[in-house]
Amino acid sequence: MGSVYGLIALGLTLIFGIMRVINFAHGAFLMVAMFLSFYSVTKLGLHPYLTLITVVPAMFLIGYGTNKFLIQPVLKKEADVREPIGALLLTAGLMIILENGFLGVFGADYKMVQTDFANKSLQLGSIIITLPKLYAFVLAVVVTILFYLFLQKTEIGRKIRAVGQDRNAARLMGINVEKTFSIAFGMGLALLGTAGVALLPFYNLHPSIGNVFGTTAFVTVVLGGLGSIPGAIVGGLLIGIVESVSSLFVQYTLSPMIVLYAFLLFLFFRPSGLFGSPHDW
Repeated sequence: MGSVYGLIALGLTLIFGIMRVINFAHGAFLMVAMFLSFYSVTKLGLHPYLTLITVVPAMFLIGYGTNKFLIQPVLKKEADVREPIGALLLTAGLMIILENGFLGVFGADYKMVQTDFANKSLQLGSIIITLPKLYAFVLAVVVTILFYLFLQKTEIGRKIRAVGQDRNAARLMGINVEKTFSIAFGMGLALLGTAGVALLPFYNLHPSIGNVFGTTAFVTVVLGGLGSIPGAIVGGLLIGIVESVSSLFVQYTLSPMIVLYAFLLFLFFRPSGLFGSPHDW
């Protein structure tokens, strides 16, 4: 679960690290990705993990279009505003629209795909791991490595990193900053789509599922350090470990409370997060 939290937070920290925009609709977009995966299984007959070929491109296009046609116009209008919050409010409104729109169209009933490996598990000594969660862990690790290599080795990746470091200098070097923003937002949602595919085989789908994982994603990003990609992964793993260990001593439903208390205590000692710079904020 920690690896899935990290993968969800990876898309969120990419968007914030490059654009400095807090995407409150991140959890709602996760719900959209899971619905796309669910209907790719039920209507197209694809294997749950093969829905990556439909979900990832679709989420990239959704993210690209959302930034280009909704967020960028707001950012341009607030270019000279001292404390711009228009984009933040826009994503918060988008979250409400998506959740209630899907609730009205698809209803509140829980949905889940049926797989032949859903109830199978792997035992390593005294540790029992269900196969869907093991597959989710492997998928998260592979995607994270590929994404890191993409950022480091490709021209688009270098442009994204350049815009994140200094957008004005990047513009002077001939980089189309607005297009790079749209690509980064699209990639953030594509990563989120991968997390949605990983979750679907073992998690019930409903229109409010974004509230569950959206809050955890924000905690993960702040814990790892705002804008830090390694921090998102390490933060997600730490939250997963704290949840699992705390559930041995308290009721499982109280585990999120333990995570939040531990998170607040951590912020007292290191407000910038694990890998965040104290001089950036």
